[in-house]
Amino acid sequence: MAVGFLTQDAPEVDYATWVTGSRSEKIRPMAEHWAQVGFGTPVVLHLFYVVKVLLYVLAAWLIVLSTSGIDGFTQVKQWYDEPIVYQKVVLFTMLFEVVGLGCGFGPLNNRFSPPMGSILYWLRPGTIRLPPWPTRVPLTRGDTRTPIDAVLYGALLLSLVVALFTGGTGPLPEIGSAVGVLPMWEIWTILGVLAVLSLRDKVIFLAARGEVYGSLTVAFLLAGHSGVDMVLALKLICLTIWLGAATSKLTKHFPFVISTMMSNNPVLRPRWLKRRFFEHFPDDLRPGRPSRWIAHLSTAVEGLVPLVLFFSHGGTVAAIAAIVMLCFHFGILSAIPMGVPLEWNVFMMFSVLALFIGHAEVGFTDATSPWPVLLWAAVAGTVVLGNLFPRAISFLPGMRYYAGNWDVGLWCVKPSASAKIEANVVSIASMPQSQMERYYGSPENAQMMLYMGYAFRGFNSHGRAMFTLAHRAMAGTDESEYILIDGERICSTALGWNFGDGHLHNEQLIEALQKRCRFEPGEVRIVLIDAQPIHRQTQQYRLVDAATGEFERGHVDVADMVTRQPWDDTVPVHVDS
Repeated sequence: MAVGFLTQDAPEVDYATWVTGSRSEKIRPMAEHWAQVGFGTPVVLHLFYVVKVLLYVLAAWLIVLSTSGIDGFTQVKQWYDEPIVYQKVVLFTMLFEVVGLGCGFGPLNNRFSPPMGSILYWLRPGTIRLPPWPTRVPLTRGDTRTPIDAVLYGALLLSLVVALFTGGTGPLPEIGSAVGVLPMWEIWTILGVLAVLSLRDKVIFLAARGEVYGSLTVAFLLAGHSGVDMVLALKLICLTIWLGAATSKLTKHFPFVISTMMSNNPVLRPRWLKRRFFEHFPDDLRPGRPSRWIAHLSTAVEGLVPLVLFFSHGGTVAAIAAIVMLCFHFGILSAIPMGVPLEWNVFMMFSVLALFIGHAEVGFTDATSPWPVLLWAAVAGTVVLGNLFPRAISFLPGMRYYAGNWDVGLWCVKPSASAKIEANVVSIASMPQSQMERYYGSPENAQMMLYMGYAFRGFNSHGRAMFTLAHRAMAGTDESEYILIDGERICSTALGWNFGDGHLHNEQLIEALQKRCRFEPGEVRIVLIDAQPIHRQTQQYRLVDAATGEFERGHVDVADMVTRQPWDDTVPVHVDS
């Protein structure tokens, strides 16, 4: 079997020499390797994800065909635009995500054994939950999952399954539907259970991709008033997803996402081609001209083409716009990006066809009530607030997808603290270091792969600040006593789900872990960095000791991060307090 198909394409370094270097010196050869190879994931793992996507499509297809009035496996043109088909695809995708099979699944999200958390945690009392507003919403205080929480999660899964195998309520002639929609009581049940569950644990809301599938499910309620209003609301939500994501890319961070993603692209194999995405390999690994051009082009496509799709109301122009958006999402899909938001891209491709081609004629002037516009205003308003106040709103409801501008965290953990987490936190997976040692065969290989993860962070603009601030977080101590763990990995172990959201491993999780583990002062130090507000060129940070609390806060300038190399840990820091 060819090298690379079943084996990791690992960097070649003299371990005995490499391990004696500083953190910056150890990151540099990993960054050079990443620029040519990416993470070096075995090809078979990429094929595994391809098969998973195909199974997702097949399962959705068969569920749709189980609906009375929807017939013909290959006669898609006869039923693809039926509203109940879209409803079932939305609800099936929500189920797929909230079970843990979608975003954040498997080795490309550093989940080795088991490859998922979610359902393995959320049906288990005693695991950690994070309520969004515990001091404001009655009956949500505490951070321990109870049997009631597990029952609520089971009820959400059951209500979704029941809806997937329910028939339509009858014809809706105003939108040309012969089958109709799902019964309203089922939609209300799903939304009611999801709302109560989310107020008890925000992690489940985010894992269900509530900002996408939850919002679309709310739009299904409008079918009780008018099928046209429902279709218009669905189109407006999809439009907001695209425009929100495009708007969030109007920063200096996005070209770094492109160069990093292209390096890890399993389709672009030649090393010489991957090196072209950087300014001057190997000395200058900032995004090169191709990365910048692709960043600008994809932002323009995502921000402008959906408007053409929405306002053209069919015809050749709409068909061309639809093809462009299908290619756009397929481009992301084929790169198999870290975090693997694959099924979401497939879903958005289906939305292009089912809504904007199948119901191209529906527009603003067809609304029979203000509800579609009000729902759109609520979703779009959340996106605006998420870009202005990123510390307050997760990047998911803020729809800052793929922008490279996220809240992040880095945990500096002593081995004694890792042992306390293993012993005192109810979890399925062990700490990341233990998982990596088992997966890669030795502590030496695991450490090298850990530094490949550091290189990935370093390629994103915030990584430079993250490792600079790590020195400040561990100031006055022996840094060699600590293992640096990405907040995502802590989140994965403690909460059962992670997807690039620093809101899940901030002070709320720190407090929950401190209550269980009773860390000593200095045993765990954490760097927390907020995303960049769209109207400012700075990012706020906090340094926190798990035992004693926050001990420093300040900001870093975006310009100082984007002009440095992935291994640079000397970004100027501005201390505010």
